[in-house]
Amino acid sequence: MRPLPQPLRADFLIIGSGIAGLYAAIQASEYGSVAVVTKKRATDCNTIYAQGGIACVFDEEDSFTSHIDDTLVAGAGLCDRAVVKEIIEQGPDRIHDLMDMGIKFTKRIELTDDTEGLGEEYDLGREGGHSRRRIFHCGDITGNEIIRVLLRTCRKRRRIRLLEDHHIIDLISSRRLGWEGSNRCLGAYALNKRSQAVQTILSRFVILATGGAGKIYLYTSNPDVACGEGVAMAYRAYAEIANMEFFQFHPTCLYHPQAKSFLISEAVRGEGGELKIHAGDRYTEFMSRYHDLGSLAPRDIVARAIDRELKKSGQPCVFLDIRHRPEDFIIKRFPNIYATCLRYGINMARDLIPVVPAAHYCCGGVKTDVEGRTCVEHLYAAGEVGCTGLHGANRLASNSLLESLVVAYNAVQHAGQHFSNVDVTHLDEPPPRPIPDWSSGNAVDPDERIVIYHNWDEIRRFMWDYVGVFRTSKRLERAKARIRNIRNEIERFYWDFIITADLIELRNLASVAEMIIDSAMARRHSIGLHYNADFPEPLDPAHECETILTRPGFEREEKYARRRPGCGD
Repeated sequence: MRPLPQPLRADFLIIGSGIAGLYAAIQASEYGSVAVVTKKRATDCNTIYAQGGIACVFDEEDSFTSHIDDTLVAGAGLCDRAVVKEIIEQGPDRIHDLMDMGIKFTKRIELTDDTEGLGEEYDLGREGGHSRRRIFHCGDITGNEIIRVLLRTCRKRRRIRLLEDHHIIDLISSRRLGWEGSNRCLGAYALNKRSQAVQTILSRFVILATGGAGKIYLYTSNPDVACGEGVAMAYRAYAEIANMEFFQFHPTCLYHPQAKSFLISEAVRGEGGELKIHAGDRYTEFMSRYHDLGSLAPRDIVARAIDRELKKSGQPCVFLDIRHRPEDFIIKRFPNIYATCLRYGINMARDLIPVVPAAHYCCGGVKTDVEGRTCVEHLYAAGEVGCTGLHGANRLASNSLLESLVVAYNAVQHAGQHFSNVDVTHLDEPPPRPIPDWSSGNAVDPDERIVIYHNWDEIRRFMWDYVGVFRTSKRLERAKARIRNIRNEIERFYWDFIITADLIELRNLASVAEMIIDSAMARRHSIGLHYNADFPEPLDPAHECETILTRPGFEREEKYARRRPGCGD
């Protein structure tokens, strides 16, 4: 690999092309030049698979207070109340932005024959943990429609440059360069996968919008791109990482040997679908034994209930039953799910849908405030990669896209307010020391690529077995021992051989896996998505704190700090 002779410069470097990244790019183009970097095609992102929608108070029968209360209950006492309030109250403005760009959310007239007075009312869905219908959706392809419209808008903006097939290797931070003064982000190094050259990208502001980390687990609803690189590279740049033990497992992934990670939206349960277990010659509802909301209970409760039922019965899956709804309604409300199930021989209007839990959403991430600011100057994070305190110990369904929009918007507005005052010596004048181009040193081409694939598979398997829905202290200790050895092996491989996209992903995946393990070991009680059978009882809510990982030095182990949500530094 040979570095490009001149660095690429942009006012905003946005890493990721999901809803947070593209929406931020559109907002940032009002202030200056924007480079959006994505490691595959722009459409390869988590957002495009989002079936449910965006939770937002938009109905006179609903209220901000109700949505806030539902979020706090789901978060099990670990949400930052001020953040929850601010994000939820900004929701309607961001929904209007999407409508103005051309996103057409489903209206009731599209789903019913009753046309009296309903033509302008939106078909608001309901999902687990919500006390009201408040989910804006585009049928069951909401994410696909959002990305289509946002990409179309981005491509019309001359100030936005889209760099596909560019894989970020690492952020450039002043502390890692050995500069004096406060730590600030200066840009990033990116591997151009087409030319195999490493591009230096310098910018005034960097916004991480890299999405989630579901590929850390063997079974996931996430696409292959979800390897946690934003969290890993932010950690290496000395950003704080929060609450990584809280990984949400979606209860209902389609169980079929030929279906790869296909999600059955929670909205199916919102429309009356019930979870059942095969017992003898009958299919029996079981969620009412675990929660008053039955199949609409919060996801952590549903996922653990399914896991318990499967272990108790020895069955490979449970079943989702929505056969009581008319077939024409199901086709209109869930066209993509209906068509996909049909492709695998399942008519969801007549057949039970086999489902199992799968890793779905990381509630932890790079520690930020509601403006997306990290502890590294000029570095922001928005979307699943960030941790604002909205989700607490468990994300309320469909709050994620809402958070992505609000935090992305706030991050750009904050950067815009400081646009003319920000220290840009690293862009327009010689910096205190030169920013070095990427150098491969004495690295050679890798001769044993099988090592990468073997380590990847091993990490995903022991994370599923030891750090999944159900945890014990012994399992976590085993996982820690395994990941420590594997990370040592990966680091040697990383420094000895010329980097490839697969090696970058493996390095990041292993780093984030260890963060999840360390955070889980540090929290010696159960709460929300983190359930340790050795410490099943929760703490008094007054004593609940965030788990923070920091990187005080290159050669030192991670250190932990426990903080109350919203308590600041």
